Amino acid sequence: MKLTTPEQAFVLGRLLMGANMLTHGLVRLPKVEGVRAGMVKMFEPTWLPAALVGVFASALPYIEFGIGLLLILGLFTRYALTAGMLLMMVLVFGTSLREDWNTVGVQMVYGLFFFLLILYSNHNPYSLDFWRRGQIKS
Repeated sequence: MKLTTPEQAFVLGRLLMGANMLTHGLVRLPKVEGVRAGMVKMFEPTWLPAALVGVFASALPYIEFGIGLLLILGLFTRYALTAGMLLMMVLVFGTSLREDWNTVGVQMVYGLFFFLLILYSNHNPYSLDFWRRGQIKS
């Protein structure tokens, strides 16, 4: 299949973000307790309840892994991209409460990347979504 330029850009961008999110989750999964403890300590100066931070931090590696895996497979792509954008919103909110503006800037770049992928998500060949809909081109 010959890809158009938007299709090629989307597929490669989807795979890049998928690899990024998947590895974020993979490296944190074996040390979920340490991630949780570190994040709870990091958010002590904020008004967020430690229990809420702990639950979020414990779930974060699984969420990242799941989003990454779905993006790599191209399965439920728009839902995975939407989940990624919502995750970035939560992270930006929390990081802003900590007044860590440099990290907020990095998270905004991730958000922009998710925005562009959502915007061009209709250019998604080489995906399980494309295959599920019976739209395989030759």
